[in-house]
Amino acid sequence: MIKYFSDEYDVIVIGAGHAGCEAGLAAARMGCKTLMCTMNLDSVAMMPCNPNVGGTAKGHLVRELDALGGEMGRNIDKTFIQSRMLNLSKGPAVHSLRAQADKEKYSITMRQTIENQDNLYLRQIEVISIDVEDGKVKGVLTKNGAYFAAKTIVLATGTYLKSRIIIGEINYSGGPSGLFPANELSDSLIKAGIKLRRFKTGTPARINKRSVDFSKMSEQKGDEKIVPFSFMNEKLERDQISCYLTYTNENTHQVIRDNIGRSPLYNGSIKSVGPRYCPSIEDKVMRFPDKKQHQVFIEPEGENINELYVGGMSSSLPEEVQIKMLRTVPGLENVEILKTAYAIEYDSIDPTQLKLSLEFKNVDGLFGAGQFNGSSGYEEAASQGIMAGINAALKVKGEKPLVLSRADAYIGVLIDDLVTKGTNEPYRMMTSRAEYRLILRQDNADLRLTEIGRKIGLVKDDRYNKFLNRKKQIGNEIERLKAIQITNKKEVNDFLESLNSTTLKKPISLYELIKRPELNYRKVDELDKERDILSDDVIDEIDIMIKYEGYIEKQMEQVEQFKKFEKRLIPDGIDYNEVKNLRTEAIQKLSKARPVNLGQASRISGVSPSDISVLMIYIEQLLRKK
Repeated sequence: MIKYFSDEYDVIVIGAGHAGCEAGLAAARMGCKTLMCTMNLDSVAMMPCNPNVGGTAKGHLVRELDALGGEMGRNIDKTFIQSRMLNLSKGPAVHSLRAQADKEKYSITMRQTIENQDNLYLRQIEVISIDVEDGKVKGVLTKNGAYFAAKTIVLATGTYLKSRIIIGEINYSGGPSGLFPANELSDSLIKAGIKLRRFKTGTPARINKRSVDFSKMSEQKGDEKIVPFSFMNEKLERDQISCYLTYTNENTHQVIRDNIGRSPLYNGSIKSVGPRYCPSIEDKVMRFPDKKQHQVFIEPEGENINELYVGGMSSSLPEEVQIKMLRTVPGLENVEILKTAYAIEYDSIDPTQLKLSLEFKNVDGLFGAGQFNGSSGYEEAASQGIMAGINAALKVKGEKPLVLSRADAYIGVLIDDLVTKGTNEPYRMMTSRAEYRLILRQDNADLRLTEIGRKIGLVKDDRYNKFLNRKKQIGNEIERLKAIQITNKKEVNDFLESLNSTTLKKPISLYELIKRPELNYRKVDELDKERDILSDDVIDEIDIMIKYEGYIEKQMEQVEQFKKFEKRLIPDGIDYNEVKNLRTEAIQKLSKARPVNLGQASRISGVSPSDISVLMIYIEQLLRKK
């Protein structure tokens, strides 16, 4: 029951994790009066698992977030303690930036940004119910008795809903990192017609740096050349802190096998589904019995604290077993635990209840984002957060939602996978999920998305002018290289031979010359004395665009075919039972998913190509009748 009316907002964001932060900032920056609710101000942008940002495919998401005008990229650039570019031995499509964060600085810096953002109001309050009338959101009620009216609401509750901590035989109601759970909101969501389910995740122990013998481990240093996450930063310099690599062994595995009956994952205590691509150490040992060792990464959690993250050893074994297990690992023989590893169960949704805009199909004005939607990872959460915030703001303004397609961005792949295909486990972004990854590279995220961010009002003048300048430099330099003719005179051929490149028999453009595998823009500088000084990121972009021109053109042709299907809209309110020759399974799946176009319909599990052909003919017949 409402005790008192407090205030009215355009957008209310429930949760201040990585999804909530991006949602709140996006809505406020687009001019909406926005309330961000968190159960604890210390949990703003908290990193309850590994304090890093980016990694394979995840780095793409952060770059895209930044290009749209999001905050995660800028925040990690301010607070990282180590930076590495992954997959450099492979092609540019899978190069991914990863940075280790100082978790306390990351949280504090993000909170400062939020507290200083116009139109954004951060409050430590627990929302216990949402008010829905006639299928439309009206506001929220807090535990303290305050009612806040709202035009739109974004649910970014993370792993807090009815969360339960599990360590061996011990389990209790609790949120991540020792915070309180949110035990009341779930019932309100169920009452509103939202279907919930239980997912699980976990985290490894944290250990005391003073109890670790690093001499028995391999040092993992950061890159000498630091590549920023944010397109707003051209160059970053700082003294980096090393990570370390060690391995489990047969003694470790024997401790686990001897106590596997006490593992909640194996004795039936945990019935919810966990992330397949981030298994516990118990799972690794039991599922891969022939493997003699597993990697263990020892990573700092901050610059001024002794807390270390034990990557690769997530566990829910009893505390005393964890200690025994850890002390079998080289370098950890005398280790002291600061925080015990645990598993956490929580309420989340089947994301097929959402539209591509992340708005619920059956609750007008209610949006979902982050782990609440069935995903895992800070980057996946933040990516959904910015899109939910953008679309909540656009709805307030009476404008059409912004939907990024699979050909536009990894963010588009992420949301389409969740909403169209659904997920039976916490979803993790991977490069293999993107069909058009050669054109969805992290280096060109600004060229793909900054104009979109500008159009909706998230990209301000400073970012936009920087983007236009970079785009102009790339375009002008490519045209200049095409115009420069390199002749087959002796000094040119001698230079090419010195680079183990074939000599010229006739003149060729410098553009075509750079296409050679053994050459690049920097290597041919002797043949190009008139070039301007360009930044490293511009040069790298030019090299990629030249060398992969043919492959990019082929992929663009595929994208054009993809877009034709995406443009074939399915009429609202279509009754699939009236579509003759449509299989029963397809009728059921299409009726539940309510796809907006034939492209989305074709990606629904259980809908075959022949079903799509039947549906296409039916839609054409409807259009002819009209």
